[in-house]
Amino acid sequence: MNLHKTLATVSGLTMLSRVTGLIREFLIARTFGASVYTDAFFVAFRIPNLLRRLFAEGAFSQAFVPILAEYKNQRGNRATRVLTDHVATVMFWALLFTSVIGVVAAPALVLLMASGFSSNAQAMSLSVAMTRIMFPYILFMSLVALAGGILNTWREFRVPAFTPVLLNLSFIAAALLLAPLMSQPVYALAIAVLIGGVLQLAFQLPALRKIGMLPRISMNPLIALSDEGVRRVLKQMLPATFAVSAAQISLIINTNIASHLADGSVSWLSYADRLMELPTGLLGVALGTILLPNLSKAHASGDQREYSSLLDWGMRMTFLLAMPAAVALIVLATPITSTLFHYGRFDAVSVNMTAQALIAYGIGLMGLIMIKILAPGFYAKQDIRTPVKIGIGVLVATQLMNLVFVPWFAHAGLALSIGLGATVNAGLLFILLRKNGIYQPEPGWPRFFVQLSGALCLLAGIGLWLGAQLDWIALRGTPWTRILALSLIVVACAACYFAALLAMGFRFADFKRESN
Repeated sequence: MNLHKTLATVSGLTMLSRVTGLIREFLIARTFGASVYTDAFFVAFRIPNLLRRLFAEGAFSQAFVPILAEYKNQRGNRATRVLTDHVATVMFWALLFTSVIGVVAAPALVLLMASGFSSNAQAMSLSVAMTRIMFPYILFMSLVALAGGILNTWREFRVPAFTPVLLNLSFIAAALLLAPLMSQPVYALAIAVLIGGVLQLAFQLPALRKIGMLPRISMNPLIALSDEGVRRVLKQMLPATFAVSAAQISLIINTNIASHLADGSVSWLSYADRLMELPTGLLGVALGTILLPNLSKAHASGDQREYSSLLDWGMRMTFLLAMPAAVALIVLATPITSTLFHYGRFDAVSVNMTAQALIAYGIGLMGLIMIKILAPGFYAKQDIRTPVKIGIGVLVATQLMNLVFVPWFAHAGLALSIGLGATVNAGLLFILLRKNGIYQPEPGWPRFFVQLSGALCLLAGIGLWLGAQLDWIALRGTPWTRILALSLIVVACAACYFAALLAMGFRFADFKRESN
């Protein structure tokens, strides 16, 4: 399998997802601005989204995919099919029960997530109502994660990569068509989440049927729980949950802190987070999606050289593409934020506040992406405990940083703590991969870093100079001028970056990679 071609396909589809995600955020910003309504929605959406990341896409995928790859490569299709049936059964009933509990306990969950809402009756009421509407989303998205894990193991990456687009399309339709018809328009966003979950699951079912791996859900979960493979997945999920929960607990704490800051703080962080997710998704998610099943296969085959080589390729691609993205987010924070969001009720203050958060996120972007490359180096070997220990330590460090940064930088301090905490996390993962002999760097890294540093300095200088030539806030009345100007600046920065690399002797052919 050509990894570059696969990465291009997955990244292209992820780009489509992120672009439609930016359109959805543009519509939300234009319609609702950064207000008590958007704060309430983002808090409510964060609760089921948190559980999805915690139990489905995060802990579940990390525990399930390596074991599924082992079954597929060593035990055959029949045993693999039985495993997926039993895992789907346990997941369905457990998450159905969780969804019911979540709907009932919505007020307590909102207070846990945003205790500052206790003094704001309107925000509290809105958040509770939208939490109840959206909570079943976790059931559908967990089954989507199961389907995605199966399809990725069969190296069918396209369907899972496209699936998130459907949620964004649901948001766009709700903002344009449903919100104007409702007495409380923001509820349309909550309804869009639930519909988006259903659409994403329905889209993946034909692909599962095509490869003969459509799970069958039993009415008796106790039989499924007796399966040795299911117990192994659950055993791996427990430490994986702690590993993923470290970052998510930080997110809960940060959201809670933001709810005590100025009105709009939760929204400013959410808009900046959406912009940061563009490079994170294109690179981190896409590379991690490709690496985990391939690393799992190499581990099952006992090919340590292939294992190390895959990690090396993933890190080089990350530095090549993520570093310029981080620099661009920092030097073009105001142009990007104003061009995408400065419309309707999203005012100049919100532009400045969101740009501050975006700069803070940009500082830690490499760490956020590198975790998605390095952590699979442990997960594919079914070693969950090492990332857990690191994650718990980083959780403590992140909150200590909040004590320092929030008084100085308010909401942007929260973003800075997350980014720097992720950088520490990635650094520790790298050190232990080297120490344990899992990863051995291949030749050429020193020269690559010299080439990269020179090209990044040129990109930063050009971006700063070009970005300073326009008053981006004053261009609000001429959006197409602003869009064209930003597009030209981005193209100029990218062209200069890659031209500088080529001038210093960099050759893209050296990055070609095939996987067995």
